[in-house]
Formats: sequence, structure tokens, C-alpha cells
Amino acid sequence: MRLLWTVCVVGLLAVLLGDDASPLATRAVAAEGPAGSKPDILFLFADDFTYEAIRAFGHTDIDTPNLDRLAARGTTFSHAYNMGSWSGAVCVASRTMLITGRSVWDANSIYQKTDAQREAGVLWPQLMSDAGYRTYMTGKWHIRTDAAKCFDVARHVRPGMPKDTPSAYSRPPAEGEDPWSPTDRSLGGFWEGGTHWSEVTANDGLDFLADASKGDQPAFFYVAFNAPHDPRQSPQEFLDRYPLERIALPEPFLPEYPYAEQMGAGRGLRDEKLAPFPRTERAVKVHRREYYALVTHLDEQIGRILDALDASGKADSTWIFFTADHGLAVGHHGLLGKQNPYDHSTRVPFIVAGPGVKSGVTDATPIYLQDVMATSLELAGAERPEHVFYTSLLPRLTAGDTAPPPPYESIYGGYLNRQRSITHDGWKLIVYPEAKAVRLYHLTDDPGETVDLASQPEHAAQLRTLFTRLTSLQQELGDTVDLTAVSP
Repeated sequence: MRLLWTVCVVGLLAVLLGDDASPLATRAVAAEGPAGSKPDILFLFADDFTYEAIRAFGHTDIDTPNLDRLAARGTTFSHAYNMGSWSGAVCVASRTMLITGRSVWDANSIYQKTDAQREAGVLWPQLMSDAGYRTYMTGKWHIRTDAAKCFDVARHVRPGMPKDTPSAYSRPPAEGEDPWSPTDRSLGGFWEGGTHWSEVTANDGLDFLADASKGDQPAFFYVAFNAPHDPRQSPQEFLDRYPLERIALPEPFLPEYPYAEQMGAGRGLRDEKLAPFPRTERAVKVHRREYYALVTHLDEQIGRILDALDASGKADSTWIFFTADHGLAVGHHGLLGKQNPYDHSTRVPFIVAGPGVKSGVTDATPIYLQDVMATSLELAGAERPEHVFYTSLLPRLTAGDTAPPPPYESIYGGYLNRQRSITHDGWKLIVYPEAKAVRLYHLTDDPGETVDLASQPEHAAQLRTLFTRLTSLQQELGDTVDLTAVSP
């Protein structure tokens, strides 16, 4: 079987990579595990990828055929969330939570000491290695420790984002020529090095599959794309799929968000400076067009990896996870970035395919994206360390007609000391401590969070109940921000 796997993957690599396929330089292998006793685990990770950016989820203004087929063969958790961030670089917090298994403020407390966590051997890839896995990593890392010391194989370890240029900001202008082009390779960014970074990451993924086929050790692949983070650069053929007339305005469309400055997502925030103030319909459509093009280009690279896995004959026995570190507003509510408490920025796609996982199923149970860590540890037969906050989804994924109870009663959200939120039973409460303001949304009836119900007397009891739940969650999670001044 291993021979067939090797022949199939190497053969496909020769077709896809041509003469660029080269032998893989590796470090010492991890401890051997019993041959065939543990499944390979393929983790596909995106950046700034909102849950809205997959066609299979009902968003027909975007093309994602490969993620669509992954969703068709597996189970989708439609309400997967990131807990928040202590930094404007939300990816740093999200990825630190993912790698350490800690909740947001617990992760913040050890963030500067992440390398000490590595030395203690308690980071996700190290736990997988201890469970007998050969571990591979490529792409975006953005963790305060050396990826090459965490994985058996690490390639093209990338920073938080590709280097951008001043012309990428405050565009497009209301009049005149746009000074920036997503296809201009001279601007660097995703084009730095000559090959688009999404293609490089996919190439590494293919190479890892081939390398893993040479032995009997189970493999853990951490394939982390920088896309669709800005600068939103992709080949012209992908832009051509999205003429502006195809792009719909996001709802709600606002020229500016009323609490942007008080909530820490104002005009000085890097993400928000990408488009001019106030927002115009044209500017938002241009940014969404480029975002969609980059997503579709990323989808094609993921398709290459899925094709190689299919050709190997190992697809049915491999666990595949696809998710992202957080979402992105891209024009919703007058916002461009992810430093806000709305679903478009805190909620991500989360797709799982693997042995025994139901096909084409959507599970609306609220989860955290970092649950993938605990899930993989259970698949590996490893014990979950006490410091790991998150919950394995394996019981839900392999349950019969009677699923276990939801892993969390409520979903918490926090950003700096400027925002707090709680999502519970189809409702969301948002609190802005500095602005001394609250917002209330009934997500069941208003999934786009367009109608604030906080001031309506008939919802006062619901608001107070959610506020009490939020303050209780604060205590559980070590959140010391005082919300007394905003108490309803």
C-alpha cells in the first residue's frame, strides 16, 4: 500500500511541479508509532478567510469549487469562532491560542514566553510528535518561537503578511487611475520570490505528501496559507472572473462605523486604512473583487493538494481539516478589517473530512476554531494536557443519531480592552466599554447583524441576561476589564 501511495504521489508531483520537484531536506524524524494504527492528519489553514467566502455555504457571488467538494465529502461546523485578540494583529492571538491550546487571555499571559512553552515541549506539533507523528509545516507561522524547532520539517516559514507598498492604501481613489494593481509583480508582496506564495505553499504540501509516503510513520501536515490576507494579489485570470458588476455590496453598507474609534478599529488602524474614508460603494466593491480573486486562487491551490491525496489512495483514511484564523469585514458595517465583534470577522469556515465523518452535513453547534487542536490530539491517541482549554470535536463527528451536548454554552469574544461580546442561543450582545455603548442582535432572525435591538424595551430582559452571562464568562476566562459602567 505504501508503495502505491509513493508511486501515485510522486507521479502526480512530476506532473504538477515539473522539474521544480526536489528532494526534501529534513531534520531528525520523530519517534516511531505503530504502523497503520494512527491516521494521517492534514490541516489546511487560511488567513483572513471569512465564513462567507465559500460558495457551498450559500454565497453564490464567489467561486470555490475545491472547498465546495471538501464540504460535500465532510461535515461543516457553520458557527466556528475565534475568541478575540490582545493585538491589532488578530492572527497572532488566534495562532497562539491554536498552538498553545490556551484561551485568549491565558494565551496572552504566556505570549512573550512562547519559546519557553516550546522548550517545555507542550506546543501542538510537539504533542503530535510525542504521539508518534512525523510533523510538517509550511507557510504562515507568526508565533513567538522557531517553527523549525517545533516541527520535524519546516519550509518557507512566512511572517504575518507579505510586504506591502504605500500605494496599496487608501485606494481606489474617487477619481482617476488606481495607483495599485494586484497583478503587478514588481510590487512584491505575494509575488516576492517569483512564484505566488499560495502556489509555493501548495508545492510544499505536495512535497510533504510525497515525503510522508516513504515511511510507515503517521504524518501531521500543517499547511498554512497567507492568503487571502492583503495585499490582495492574484493572477489576472482570477480577477477576470469577478467583474465589478458581479460584486454585490455587503450588508449593512455604511460609509463609516459609528464606534470605530472607541472600539479600537478607527482611521489609524492599518487594516482600515486600505480603503478611503468615508467608504464608497466603488471602493468596497474593488476590495471585495480582489479578495474574491485571491480566495479563488487559494481554492485552486487547495484543489491541487486534494487531487494529490485522492490520487494516492489515502484520502479516505486521512483526516482533513480546513479553517482560518479569523474572518474579515471587507466592507461590512463600514469596516475593512477583523478587529471587530461581528460574525463576518470572528466567524470562520470549519470543514472536516475523515473516516466515519458524515458527508455533506452542516452542524450549527457553536465551536471555537482552536478545537481542531484538541480534536487532532484525540485522533492521535494523545492525552489532552490540563492547560488546553479547547474541546475535541471527535464525539460530534463520529456520533450516530444522538450527538453529544454542545461543547460550549456561550461563545465569548474580546478585543483589547475596547470590545466584549457574547453569542448565546441565537443572540449576540456587543459591549464597547470606552464608548459606554451596547448593541444587541437576534442572529436567528438577523444573521447579518443589521438591526440593533439594544434600545428596544421589549428586549431589555434579554440584554440583561446576556450581560450577566458575559460577566460570568469574564471571570472564568480571567478577563479583568470592568464593564460596570455599561451595565444595563
